[in-house]
Amino acid sequence: MANGKIAFAMVGLPARGKTYMARKIARYLSWLGHDTRVFNVGSYRRNRIGARQTHEFFDPENPSGAEARRQLALAALDDMLGWLRSGGDVAIYDATNSSRARRDLLRAACAERGVELVFVESVCDDATIVDANVRLTKARSPDYADVDADTAVRDFLARIHHYEHSYQTVSDDEGAYVRVIDVGRKVEAHRIRGSIAARVVYFLLNLHIQPRSFWLTRHGESEANVLGAIGGDTGLSLRGQGYADALAEFVHARVAPGGSPLVVWTSTLQRTIATAAPLGLPTTRWKALDEIDAGRCDGMTYAEIAGQMPEEWAARQTDKFRYRYPRGESYEDVITRLEPILLGLERERTPVLVVAHQAVIRALYAYLLDRPAAECPRIDVPLHTVLELTPTAYGCDEKRWPLAPSPLDQEGFRAV
Repeated sequence: MANGKIAFAMVGLPARGKTYMARKIARYLSWLGHDTRVFNVGSYRRNRIGARQTHEFFDPENPSGAEARRQLALAALDDMLGWLRSGGDVAIYDATNSSRARRDLLRAACAERGVELVFVESVCDDATIVDANVRLTKARSPDYADVDADTAVRDFLARIHHYEHSYQTVSDDEGAYVRVIDVGRKVEAHRIRGSIAARVVYFLLNLHIQPRSFWLTRHGESEANVLGAIGGDTGLSLRGQGYADALAEFVHARVAPGGSPLVVWTSTLQRTIATAAPLGLPTTRWKALDEIDAGRCDGMTYAEIAGQMPEEWAARQTDKFRYRYPRGESYEDVITRLEPILLGLERERTPVLVVAHQAVIRALYAYLLDRPAAECPRIDVPLHTVLELTPTAYGCDEKRWPLAPSPLDQEGFRAV
């Protein structure tokens, strides 16, 4: 790309998961540090002419509706190209773009501005998936506020029917595209080039809509935590051992025997391994889940860093997200090495428990809750707390479970 700008244009019939994929792609690329924004033509329609448009508005035989939709699409396109010109990195144009003529218009406009364009087409002929999407998301959208569910479903299915008559799938001669079939059952890619587009293709290969939860927790209190020291590879304190037992009780109370297996991931450091040990479950250890590398500051307290290395302390206070410990890492570095973990979470179809460290949990939380990556250092992730995160159609629900460590006597045995 001559100017480094790229746009992804969604393509597909209504209720095919285009907006879901658009938002996920934007969240992923933003988390990786690319300034990314979604331009949703449906939002332009709701904001400019109102949400309550029945299916007749989308009928191609309705001239006034067709012209209104064309003008809204052009407005979103103009805004998208203007935003890219003013400094944005990646834009996602979220609309049906169901005709060759509309896509030709997009290609010409992007080519004129020197913007690389990749179509992302979602194809789904599985009636079960489409019906579930209509009932769970579309019928509950602002378009159908205060409309009973059955009426909303009938109207939206009629809207889909209008688009089906004129729908044209993306052809090879239209340039670069990714085609996602049946929400990830199959993915096709054509003329994909460049690191961002290639990353998006691989990301889409890992997406699915199987419901499951992620449980994120820091390790139990470590011996270094007691001293206020950072880094190191110390074991658990007595309170930390108590939390490990409490965590096992919490998990086993929620994982039914014979139900979906629980996937357990830890770092390679002994405090996370010891925290997961009482679970008695198979565990995968990931080097990528290790705590942020404090480099020359490893084993020091923050007071010691401030006193002995005032310039480093001042730099860290100025920009904690990008600050890199001498011979160590920054939060930005942590996100880079966590990308395989993130893709693994998206790929898993069963609940996942991640036992890791504060910086790591903060980074994963920022992605799952769609928080700006730069906010990572300020996200509250207390010890001895389980964060239960459940992906939804367009976001993620959160519950926090503070667990009181089981009391242990001075010899490390459970008090009775």
